[in-house]
Amino acid sequence: MKTVICPGSFDPVTVGHLDIIRRSAAMFDKVIVVAMTNYHKKNTYAFSAAERVALLERCTGSIPNVEVDAYDGLLADYARQKNAVAIVKGLRAVSDFEYEFQQALTNQKLNSDLETIFIASTAENMFLSSSVVKQVCELGGDISNFVPEEIRDDIIKRISRGEEK
Repeated sequence: MKTVICPGSFDPVTVGHLDIIRRSAAMFDKVIVVAMTNYHKKNTYAFSAAERVALLERCTGSIPNVEVDAYDGLLADYARQKNAVAIVKGLRAVSDFEYEFQQALTNQKLNSDLETIFIASTAENMFLSSSVVKQVCELGGDISNFVPEEIRDDIIKRISRGEEK
């Protein structure tokens, strides 16, 4: 059974994230979507790790081979613990590739059995990021086309009204 890890901060999960998760689930036996801590964003999260996991579970519940988890440590170690053969990362632009390529090389140095697979974003999601969703929402814009319907109201409630975590 081939298990892959689909990591991200998912703060919040977008339709672009969900597209990469679905496409990964079609290719592999098991996909573990893991909400990670990005230390460059640590003080700017709108949702706690537990909340991000809950939102991801609601969005991926209909995909039978997807499991959701949270982890606050080295991704290479987590992949080893889960016997994952690869990390799956979505790429929106060349700038994503530069960063993700560096991460892939680091992870392979830390876990020589681990590969990284890059999946190109669809054209309609190339611009989309959690940061864009938060900014549009905070300014009162319509995020309906950016986030899964199952969690849209949770995002609006948290971000547009400044609800506490």
